[in-house]
Amino acid sequence: MSDPLGLIRGGDGFVGRAAPNGNALPGAAQGKPESGPSFRDVLMRNIEQVNELQKDATLAIEQLQTGERQDVEGVILATHKADLAFRALQSVRNRMMDALEEVKQMRV
Repeated sequence: MSDPLGLIRGGDGFVGRAAPNGNALPGAAQGKPESGPSFRDVLMRNIEQVNELQKDATLAIEQLQTGERQDVEGVILATHKADLAFRALQSVRNRMMDALEEVKQMRV
């Protein structure tokens, strides 16, 4: 999945290594590769998982409507899982936007 907004940069970008002005962030290791996945990778993987859950729920609803599927509880479970995953991802997004607003209001 691509970054539709172009706001998330990995690798040599802002996330986890250096500020946009090129200065190293406090605590950032110089020249050493990061040991774990970047924040961007984790976020994109979670967005893909939420997308897959929503596709599964949509497919389950369509199969129930066409009569290919008979278990209503399975469809309800799939829709609840997709809804819960979306709400959790939306909560992360809202917290990130709040943090961005706080940073924007900081005086330099």
